[in-house]
Amino acid sequence: MQGARLIRQIVVGLALIGVCFPQMALAATPQDGQAQVVTDVRLHEGGVLYGQVVTVENIPVADTDVLLTSNSQKLAVYKTDKNGYFAFSSLQSGMYQLVTVNGHQAYRVWSGKIAPPSAQAGALVVVGGETVRGQGRMRNLLANPWVVGAIVATAVAVPVAIHNSKDRS
Repeated sequence: MQGARLIRQIVVGLALIGVCFPQMALAATPQDGQAQVVTDVRLHEGGVLYGQVVTVENIPVADTDVLLTSNSQKLAVYKTDKNGYFAFSSLQSGMYQLVTVNGHQAYRVWSGKIAPPSAQAGALVVVGGETVRGQGRMRNLLANPWVVGAIVATAVAVPVAIHNSKDRS
């Protein structure tokens, strides 16, 4: 009986220590304060990567240069058409970055046969201003290490408290 009580106290103590020392929160924050978002995109036949450059108001950006890089090497430059569209051909699966004067985005490019179902059909580069991506609030909430720590601590503390209250009865 004493052994079980000691184990419960150790578990609760470790949970509290985990909540009090936010190493995960510090480790999860990039040094520049901005996380790099990587988007999965499917290549079309012939290794073609289609894309569009738009403003934060969803207005196409015409006649702007789009630079394709991989591993910090410049691979190609393409100028967008009047509707902001561009295309790079003969690409293989891999990591690429599309850079414009006012924006950039990282992409994980997949050939059509091995692309995950969530891969987009084309690349979208949003320029100017801060981009707010439409993700669910619950998903963003659960990405916060403080919230996850509080949930874990509660999940440990509540059963222990219930068990201890039954011992006293």
